[in-house]
Amino acid sequence: MRVLCFDPFSGAAGDMVTGALLECGADRDAVTRAMASIVAPPSFTLVDRCGIRALKIETHAGPASRSFREVCDTASGADAPCAAKEMAVRVFTRIRDAEEEIHGAHTHFHEVGADDAIADVIGACTAFLSLSPDVVRTAAVALGTGTIKSAHGIYPLPAPATLAILRKGQLPIRYTNEERELCTPTGAALLAEFMATGRDEINADTGHVTAVGYGAGTRNPSHMPNVFRASVCESGTEKEADTIDILETNVDDTTGEVIAYTIGRLMDAGARDASAIPLIMKKGRPGILIRVICTHALSGNLTRIMAEELGTLGVRCIPSVHRSVITRSVEPVKIVLGSKTVTIPIKTGWIETEPVSCKAEYEVARQAAEAADVPLREVTRRAEEIRWRELRGEDG
Repeated sequence: MRVLCFDPFSGAAGDMVTGALLECGADRDAVTRAMASIVAPPSFTLVDRCGIRALKIETHAGPASRSFREVCDTASGADAPCAAKEMAVRVFTRIRDAEEEIHGAHTHFHEVGADDAIADVIGACTAFLSLSPDVVRTAAVALGTGTIKSAHGIYPLPAPATLAILRKGQLPIRYTNEERELCTPTGAALLAEFMATGRDEINADTGHVTAVGYGAGTRNPSHMPNVFRASVCESGTEKEADTIDILETNVDDTTGEVIAYTIGRLMDAGARDASAIPLIMKKGRPGILIRVICTHALSGNLTRIMAEELGTLGVRCIPSVHRSVITRSVEPVKIVLGSKTVTIPIKTGWIETEPVSCKAEYEVARQAAEAADVPLREVTRRAEEIRWRELRGEDG
């Protein structure tokens, strides 16, 4: 199980969060494409923050003031996965709700309506989803003191909207003596949204760190590193059980194209699996059973997607279903295709110390087959045979 841990010991801002996630191995091409579709291609620079190397992101955007709807429309039009755009809208909804709690109903975002804030949010959401964490954890969010000048005037720190977001998101906080803004409303809203996707998962206290990333803030004080830290941990492989939810609905008035699109959207939004099964409904009518396997934390959002896309009036939720999970490992094997040697990752399933299955990773095998102009099944067969020979201790 993959656990994504946040340590906002120096606060959090959108660019800092995005930088840390990229340093943890998030898809940089996808993040760059998403951010560039908002304003311009971002710049990524490794900088020093009090002795720590961190990634600094520049969006090259100017100030702007937009309505909530304009901000959401801009985010929804980004060149990013549907799930990332939907998550970005939820982030801005958190900010809107906090602003209205403090100021009452209003029509415009000010600082968070600028292109750089929108690009930071869509970039952070794209990065987060590309890491596909099962569980999300955060240490206490550091908060500064003093005052800040905003479009509403001079306000105390932490900003009232930031505190409202942290309160609604039930995030732990820690006050410091730093007389500057450590956590911005955007940073708070991102953390609250990320925690909402995975904090209710089962506990995983054992494992090992596989990646650490630092995202740099703009300021560079000499007495402490102005960075946001993220880390990825893999839980112990001895765990062979899991708990999931099953969502089901029957449809009989939906086209195959809509069903295919819905399944793709559900997978992009984090479903573990989604399928369509033909069945005969009452009065002999043909229909389709849509079945989704997901974590409990994602059940609500995936149910909403099923209702939106399929027009269904009811989704059955079978909660907390126990499933046995075969221990898996991934090892690369090399095969020769034409004049080139290619590497194909092979996923091996284990029961205790015995291998029970070997399967080539589809996407890598597909690309290799297309490049060599050979059948896909030949690539997977040859790669899997090599892995089986390795497992049996046979010479190549």
